[in-house]
Amino acid sequence: MSASAPTRTATGTGTGTEAGTEIEAALRAEQLGELRKVFRQLFRSINRLRGRDTHLSPGELSHAQYELLIELQDRGDLPAGELASAARLAPGSVTQMLDHLAECGHVERVRSLSDRRVVVSRLTPQGRRKIAAKRAAHESRWEQALLDLDHEELRAATRVIERLCTMVEETPVPGCPAPAAGTLKQARKASP
Repeated sequence: MSASAPTRTATGTGTGTEAGTEIEAALRAEQLGELRKVFRQLFRSINRLRGRDTHLSPGELSHAQYELLIELQDRGDLPAGELASAARLAPGSVTQMLDHLAECGHVERVRSLSDRRVVVSRLTPQGRRKIAAKRAAHESRWEQALLDLDHEELRAATRVIERLCTMVEETPVPGCPAPAAGTLKQARKASP
């Protein structure tokens, strides 16, 4: 192989020269820095979204409530503990949300048909309509925001976000048990 033949390095494809490798390393560092900056902006936007949830008018669903209802729609009737695990929320928070959602008529609590000792939550027709309306609004905004991206760009974005989600989910928190490797991948596979 000649000295100028392309080689694969840890930072990409280069000419094998030291200068080429340094340039690629600098470009990669710049791109990772830009991605890190945008990822932080996304987190801030999500936090602002959650903050706006405290100012919702009566009858509106918070983002967390919507996600909880989506889990029920996707997975079917579930006990509160399993629903909390599926939605990756604290069981106490889920119980409070389910109380509120039941009061609003979006869910009902019934005995499990397979084990009468277990109480499961189930979507009501009103809850399904609420999800459909909110999902339609989200999908319209989603489509509009990503309209100019082709399928390859969307596929690449999906891979990047999946890796970042795994990184965040598997980041150790002092004083908490370390999450098992692949926990997020297992949760995604369990989702229909």
